[in-house]
Amino acid sequence: MPSLHPSQMNSPTFVLPQCYTLKNKRKKPFRKPQTNKKTPGLAPGKIIYVGDDRTEQVNISVIDYDLNFIEERQALTVEECFKYRDTPSSTWINVDGIHRTEVIEKVGKHFGISTLVLEDVVNTNSRPKIDDNKDYAFIILKMLTYDTAKHNLNIEQVSLVLGKNFVISFQENEGDLFDSIRIRLRDADSRIRKYGSDYLAYCLMDKIVDEYFIIIESMGTELEDMEDEVSGNPTKEFLQRYNELKQNGIYLRKSVWPLREVINYMLRGDMQLIKTEVLPYFRDLYDHTIQVIDTTETYRDLFSDIMDLYLSTLSLKMNEVMKVLTIISTIFIPLTFIVGVYGMNFRVMPELDWNYGYYTVLGVMVIIAGLMVYFFKRKNWF
Repeated sequence: MPSLHPSQMNSPTFVLPQCYTLKNKRKKPFRKPQTNKKTPGLAPGKIIYVGDDRTEQVNISVIDYDLNFIEERQALTVEECFKYRDTPSSTWINVDGIHRTEVIEKVGKHFGISTLVLEDVVNTNSRPKIDDNKDYAFIILKMLTYDTAKHNLNIEQVSLVLGKNFVISFQENEGDLFDSIRIRLRDADSRIRKYGSDYLAYCLMDKIVDEYFIIIESMGTELEDMEDEVSGNPTKEFLQRYNELKQNGIYLRKSVWPLREVINYMLRGDMQLIKTEVLPYFRDLYDHTIQVIDTTETYRDLFSDIMDLYLSTLSLKMNEVMKVLTIISTIFIPLTFIVGVYGMNFRVMPELDWNYGYYTVLGVMVIIAGLMVYFFKRKNWF
């Protein structure tokens, strides 16, 4: 696909042709158990893909920009990205598909990325973290989306390599949350065009954290519904929904807590790749991360409260059932005693020869049962 030089554009507000629009495909559901696993004992820096089996083609998109121009293209080969390493403009290279390790190796070799970093890129079980090298910074995040209809938390690992004039993002699947950032890049008046690659990295991270708020809101709505349900009449499906939602909350918490340390490290001022004028944006991102953490901690307590309420509701129902059975049993205990006495079949029992003995015994039994029912009602036992 041919590139566009700034001289070919009549104004800074150049509109890209429709053929350059990147399509966003539907994401896959909650991560399944890993089918590719790393063999223990391998040498450090061995680039082996750890994740689900995939056969999709690796797609590489490139957006090169500065204040006055933008070039957006799909790279047909890895080598087409190499020229953007030393350009004076800022470049965003997005790689969709990390299962083709040979592609990841080529990108890493040309841009001077350590094999230890590439090892973490292709390992989808990596923990969110940051590695600050001399020429670049490596960041791992978890991009989460929530399917409210199926109650599934979609998980994808995103790895960012921040260089002096470029950002390389590695994703597992095609399709992401970054379409709004691409639209902002196409706007010549947007702030993202005025800053460099460090601000672009902030925008990508901020978009991922913003999605956490959407997930939290959806989970909060479900928790309120579950709280109303458990205080009324919980169904058999309640526990399954509760366990799924609790697992999602745990994974969200595991994704956000390390991210706080990542952003905190970037705010210390030791990273030469982040300019002073961009630091306030990372401080704002840090505040958002703290808000997510506080909310997840609140939900953690709410999960315990809902389970306690559920167990209390079950116990109350069981007590009501046992109370009814106990009252019935108590009423019939004296009646059973009377019937047992006259069922002993002794030869000498004066009442057996009495013409009205049967009716008298029945009357006594009815009176006893009535008195016991009256007594229980006076005590408000039923």
